[in-house]
Amino acid sequence: MDIGLVLQTDPPANLLVERMVRADGLGFTHGWTFDSVVLWQEPFVIYGQILEHTENLVVGPMVTNPSTRTWEVTASLFATLNDTFGNRTVCGIGRGDSAMRVAGRKPATLARLEKAMTAIKDLAEGRETEVDGTSMRIPWVSDGSLPVWMGAYGPRALDLVGRRADGFILQLADPYLTEWMVKAVRSAASDAGRDPSDVTVCVAAPAYVTDGSAEGLAHAREQCRWFGGMVGNHVADLVTRYGERSAPFRRS
Repeated sequence: MDIGLVLQTDPPANLLVERMVRADGLGFTHGWTFDSVVLWQEPFVIYGQILEHTENLVVGPMVTNPSTRTWEVTASLFATLNDTFGNRTVCGIGRGDSAMRVAGRKPATLARLEKAMTAIKDLAEGRETEVDGTSMRIPWVSDGSLPVWMGAYGPRALDLVGRRADGFILQLADPYLTEWMVKAVRSAASDAGRDPSDVTVCVAAPAYVTDGSAEGLAHAREQCRWFGGMVGNHVADLVTRYGERSAPFRRS
């Protein structure tokens, strides 16, 4: 099992870079950030600094989306980082929740997300692909490798992960829901003729280290309250679409 960390790209960026460097030295395998550039700083600029000052850490967004940047721009960003520092990036991607809502736009449809995942991966790995009806290829890419991990919650999104993504990102701390959703992804992969074990599972949950005191616990809870708010839109969407007694929320 690999262990990584997720940090917000709050200023100053050099503090985040310092923490990622420490994580690399302590054996963490992945360094993630959010990608909502109105709320926080632009992550791809910071990834270059992290990769420059680390040896093994793999970096990526948790998660980017198919709408904030055009697909060829996203692919070129990853491909440039990989060409400069070795293949040490992962494209975490989803429909775009906070990044789109804060700008007054709707998250992408799953159909658009599926096309984007294919196009971004193909371009970043040097293959020709189609973007909005135009065939293109990034000619300078050689030996590129870009795993695409998709963030998902609902049944249709989980099915898409199983069918098309290299990995599954779940930002959720509930053991029951985690088990249900991982099973759904693996079942979809199997139905699509894939080996379910080929789909990497990445589960992210809030964490805060304390001194073990009651005061420390109270402080930690306050520091982690933002996590529920961050994923609340996803849960609200699921309840609206599928109902409170739908399979993900129904416990025996």
